[in-house]
Amino acid sequence: MKAYSLYDREVGYCQGSGFIVGLLLMQMPEEEAFAVLVKLMQEYRMRDMYKPTMAELGLCMYQLENLVQDLIPELHGHFQSQSFHTSMYASSWFLTLFTTALSLPVACRIMDVFLSEGMEVIFKVALSLLTIAKDDLLSLDMEGMLKYFQKELPPKAESDVEGLMQMAYGVKLNPKRMKKLEKDYQVIKAKEQEETVELRRLRTDNRCLRQKVELLEAESAELADRLVRGQVSRAEEEEESFVLQRELAALRHAHLETQHRLEMAQEQVIHTHMLLEETLIAKQDACEESRAAKEGLTHKEDLVTCLQDELLKVRLREAENEALIRDLRDHILELEEDKKTLREATPDNSVAHLQEELIAVKLREAEANLSLKDLRQRISELSAQWQRHLQEHKQDSLPAPDSTPKKLLFWENRGSDMQKVEEELMTTRIREMETLAELKELRLKLMELETQVQVSTNQLRRQDEENKRLRESLEQAAQLEREHHARMREQLHRYADLESQMKEQQMLARIREAENTQSVAELTQKISRLQMKNEEMVAEGELRSHSLEASDQVRALQDSVAELKAEVNIHCTLDTLSQVDTIRTATLRVFITNIDSCA
Repeated sequence: MKAYSLYDREVGYCQGSGFIVGLLLMQMPEEEAFAVLVKLMQEYRMRDMYKPTMAELGLCMYQLENLVQDLIPELHGHFQSQSFHTSMYASSWFLTLFTTALSLPVACRIMDVFLSEGMEVIFKVALSLLTIAKDDLLSLDMEGMLKYFQKELPPKAESDVEGLMQMAYGVKLNPKRMKKLEKDYQVIKAKEQEETVELRRLRTDNRCLRQKVELLEAESAELADRLVRGQVSRAEEEEESFVLQRELAALRHAHLETQHRLEMAQEQVIHTHMLLEETLIAKQDACEESRAAKEGLTHKEDLVTCLQDELLKVRLREAENEALIRDLRDHILELEEDKKTLREATPDNSVAHLQEELIAVKLREAEANLSLKDLRQRISELSAQWQRHLQEHKQDSLPAPDSTPKKLLFWENRGSDMQKVEEELMTTRIREMETLAELKELRLKLMELETQVQVSTNQLRRQDEENKRLRESLEQAAQLEREHHARMREQLHRYADLESQMKEQQMLARIREAENTQSVAELTQKISRLQMKNEEMVAEGELRSHSLEASDQVRALQDSVAELKAEVNIHCTLDTLSQVDTIRTATLRVFITNIDSCA
């Protein structure tokens, strides 16, 4: 078996071939057994029987079933009623050539006849066995028949081997009938293959349609979920936009109030700036006045110090002059006393001495006049300087223009003037301090107003940023809404395309259904005509004493009727599939309509 599996790789090893090889090895050496096996495979139709498709075995089963129907119709009817197929009992007969069903001597005898006559002897032996077991099989059901073929039939056949072989030799097979059955089987197999291909194609189409339906259902479910999520998100966005609008209105109101406050604050700042400028101008004027007063005071102090120095000098000179006058008076008194004494005394004739004394007195008098003249000139200069000072600084605290420098000689007037100057200086300093305090207060107010303006500016900037962010969020929401609308339009286009495709498929299914209905009607008419012909032929056959040719024609008509029934069944199956496709199409259309209504 291994050698043959290597020799013929297409056939390889088959389970039934081992029994035949064992039978051959019992009769001859291995080499001869291998040669005989190759011969059996190539020339006795065994190779086609052992191929993976087992096409020859199916042909043998079909031929045997038709032969049983022709030769043993009661047994064939019993098999049909019990759904007992030919392959259930006869497949091992053809695969092992009865080596497993019968004893070894009987199998060897059948093998001898098989080598002589070929596959026909297997059909004859099989028909003989069925004829022997006919009465027993008609009384059994399917399980009983299986047990009968396995246990009771072999002993019954082996009990009369000669009778079995004689009965097999007596069975006559029509070669034309066998050829016709072979052609019919080939036609049936071709139709089965076509039907299998068509069924596979229909199953593939059905699978594709199911996948498409599942994809469409998944897409529709996803679209429904997206639609629901989009509606929910849209409602949330509308709520958020409403809240944002309210907040925006509140912010606008607050912005308007802030602008109003800012305008008022700006007006206050402008007013404060004006007041500050006026205060600064007044302060500058006061500073200039105080500076001028300080300069006047310093000038007055300088003038007073100069006058005091001059006064001291004048008083010293006056004291000197008084002392000189007093000395002169004393000297005059002395001279008068001397004169009196001289008058009383004797006159002296020394004229030169008198002239000298007169010259000395005149010189002293001239010196006194010169010093007095210098003092008067100094006093006039001081009075002129005082007048110029009064003309330069006309103030209420200063002395009147008609005052004279003689008044400055008195300490009381000098003290009052200094006191007035000191009072004016103190009032000027007090005013300066008050002005500085007011300036500091104004600066503090200005800083507070600048701080408020900066805070308001920051609030306005934050409000502008918040408004900008809200505008961006609104634009994003509008963009999302536009995208959702675009997706909805795309999905609607897809639904329209799918609906058009489903309509086309429905029209094609209806066309197929109409064609199938028409073909079924034609086949029904053919069946009715053939049945009428069959009845006519049966009547003619009965009249002609059941001739063999009439029976062949009747069988042919019955075969054609069976073929037509098979075609009708196939068309009914196709109609059922088309109806299923139509129902699925209608279901899918209803589902898409529901999705459209939801959208």
